[in-house]
Amino acid sequence: MTSAPRYHCIHCAQLAGVERGPARIYVYSPSGAMRDKAAFKRGRQHLKAMGFEVDVDANALRSTQRFAGDDAARVDAIHRAAASGANAALISRGGYGLTRILPLLDYDRLDEAVRLGTQFIGHSDFTALQLAMLAQRGTLSWAGPALGADFGAEEGADDIMQACFEDVLAQQSEGTGWRLPAADLKYLDQLAPHVAEKPVQNATLWGGNLAVVCALAGTPYFPAIEGGVLFLEDVGEHPYKIERMFTQLLLSGILQKQSAILLGAFTDYKITPHDRGYKLQTVIDWLRQQLPGTPVLTGLPFGHVRTKVMLPVGAPVTLEVAGRDAMLFWGHLGHTH
Repeated sequence: MTSAPRYHCIHCAQLAGVERGPARIYVYSPSGAMRDKAAFKRGRQHLKAMGFEVDVDANALRSTQRFAGDDAARVDAIHRAAASGANAALISRGGYGLTRILPLLDYDRLDEAVRLGTQFIGHSDFTALQLAMLAQRGTLSWAGPALGADFGAEEGADDIMQACFEDVLAQQSEGTGWRLPAADLKYLDQLAPHVAEKPVQNATLWGGNLAVVCALAGTPYFPAIEGGVLFLEDVGEHPYKIERMFTQLLLSGILQKQSAILLGAFTDYKITPHDRGYKLQTVIDWLRQQLPGTPVLTGLPFGHVRTKVMLPVGAPVTLEVAGRDAMLFWGHLGHTH
């Protein structure tokens, strides 16, 4: 008997047999320059092997300083992705570059593209565009993989990530689930029963990269969400920097307004002798002390890691916890908000 997977996507079984033509994916570069041409090529070939049609933006491999073209070129690339009519607009990579061009984007054009069936997908720096679209027009997008790091990985694309991606493009994605780390069980036992046992219902799912979320706070591109489910991840940030960013969101009153906080992967940092036992779990324990009435759950399979699920930013969700199983449900979204 094999054990159940630690992470899984929940799909709409009744749609599984529907005949559809091959989905079309438009690959573009809205942030950092795509230096790893081999990963780009592998990612494109992998998507084609999965049965997708792949269109590549004319400037996808452009480079200006650290960016994938100057600001105007990247704005044009985003607008071309919106006009592509593809089923998905997939970023080539993250990095940095979206925050500085947010005032230059046509949010009506992006919103109309989503209404007509183009799903914008990505993570990392893409968080800036996702939150801006949500704040400006209430537009839904998907937190998910990038072309190079995920589909173009040398070791191959992760099976769970790939399955969740396919579900979204087939309009079958209904939710996701994961197994909570053992440390969360003790924490849940310490929460008041009405907090630990009560499902969070009809709450807006939002979030993404912690550093980008903090960078947008106080701007017109930060969604004013109360009672939401906020998910966060980051890469290359020491735990004290993560705590400092959590503190900013606490002092701004943002975290206290959420119904639940989900922590994904925080990776690629180094603990030093100076830390004397201060580590990521220290930060999580501290954060939970600041939010005694808000569930703070860990282990969400999302971030700068191979195994990542797809998350609909801006969608109403239900969060349930049963033992060590955490489940997010959002129902059939189709191509609407």
